Amino acid sequence: MNVLLAIPLIVPLLGAAVTLLLRRTPRSQQIASVLTLSVVVVNAAVLLWQTRDGAIMVSQAGNWPAPLGITLVADPMAALLVLTSSVVLLVVLLYAIGQDIGGLSRATPQIFHPIYLVLTAGVCLSFIAGDLFNLFVGFEIMLTASYALITQAPTRARVRASMIYTVVSLTSSILFLTGIALVYALTGTVNMADISEKLGTAPPELRMVLALLFFVFFGIKAAIVPMHFWLPDSYPVALTRISAIFAALLTKVAVYAIIRTQTLLFLRDDISTVIMVVAIATMIVGILGALVQDDINRVMSFALVSHIGFMIFGLALGTAAALAGVVFYLVHHIVVQATLFMVNGLIRQYVGHTSLRAIRGLTTVSPVLALFFFLPALSLAGLPPMSGFIAKVALFEAGVASGGTLAWTGVAAGVLTSLLTLIAIFRIWTRAFWGTPRPDMVEAKKQLRSGSNLGGLHVMTAMTGVMVGVGLLVAVAAGPLIDVSMTAAEDLVDGRAYITAVLGEEGR
Repeated sequence: MNVLLAIPLIVPLLGAAVTLLLRRTPRSQQIASVLTLSVVVVNAAVLLWQTRDGAIMVSQAGNWPAPLGITLVADPMAALLVLTSSVVLLVVLLYAIGQDIGGLSRATPQIFHPIYLVLTAGVCLSFIAGDLFNLFVGFEIMLTASYALITQAPTRARVRASMIYTVVSLTSSILFLTGIALVYALTGTVNMADISEKLGTAPPELRMVLALLFFVFFGIKAAIVPMHFWLPDSYPVALTRISAIFAALLTKVAVYAIIRTQTLLFLRDDISTVIMVVAIATMIVGILGALVQDDINRVMSFALVSHIGFMIFGLALGTAAALAGVVFYLVHHIVVQATLFMVNGLIRQYVGHTSLRAIRGLTTVSPVLALFFFLPALSLAGLPPMSGFIAKVALFEAGVASGGTLAWTGVAAGVLTSLLTLIAIFRIWTRAFWGTPRPDMVEAKKQLRSGSNLGGLHVMTAMTGVMVGVGLLVAVAAGPLIDVSMTAAEDLVDGRAYITAVLGEEGR
């Protein structure tokens, strides 16, 4: 078994066990968590380096040949997303440690660290799973951990949000398991490469139904319209450390699953029209929802829904250029969403809430905080030279090159969504950051600065700055990242390399 493919799953689970044993020694627990995620980051960087030119790494657990055994696969797309996710997970973990050091969070750190590492294992397994059942297992590991995390420091609002989140997640999981059963009944396998080979002989109508079914239950997890209602009610009320990871990763894992299954399993089935319509609706409905919110977290949650539509739009186009734009957009969006929710957490520390009705003059209260919001917000809106601009241009160019009424409509919807995103950000800026601070905000800042939790606040601010820097690095390194994304997209369009790597020439 290739150890590089085992590390992203095994090491976090071992780390979770160790941190659970160290729950009575917080400092040792924090060190163990950081070391665990550092190993995952380094391993992910090696994975990306080895797959950057299109190589596909495959590991068969127990040396059972595919499709009989458990297969782990790292192609350029999976490796890039594992690296991006693990970096974000590490930075947010350090942010959370800052909260704990300063006593700025009511969460229980002794419980947080093991669950957080279990979630890490679920995220990584979801990206590298080579069969549908272990993709389901990865989702369930991730979601089970998220159920526990969202109820940290429970309040009435968090309990209500966790109930909505849990019910929706379990419903989509039941649908997913049903889809796996149907595919297995049809093909006699759950290995995705093997399914891709065998689905070719199935009736076209049945393949189309399966494609729609998979799109629906992953769409629920990805919060695409009209299955998005749960997200704006769940993410804003969670602790910052939780909402930052949820916004950055959970929906993107679902988007990855949509891309992987639709390109590898159902490429021959034409549901692109349905996907395009859903993408356009997701862009517009999400951003219109953001414009009418009076809480920064809710604005960002609706904007998150809206920008999922850009990735679905690229999938609907289906060309290599469009899918390259989607892969780069995933990297950009993971980083930007984590950053914005971390900034929102700092706002909550300074002010006590994120309501636009009661915040004013944050630029005066903390110029650094204003800068940390301004840069990723510009990237989210897609202004040059930020990474969001590069990602959107790649998608728009692919849409124009594809031609057709729906493609042009999608491009127009994307441009309109970007303009409305800018308006939403400008609205936050003028109401929350501009003007003279309220007296209670000035007093809250004085108490925060004079309190014993100042060191924790500095750690949180530093980690937010690191994440802002990662976002800028994505823009600076756009050239190499686009190259890797294009290599990944070419493999997605033509799945023969993936199938051959998993099954081998003799297995085809």
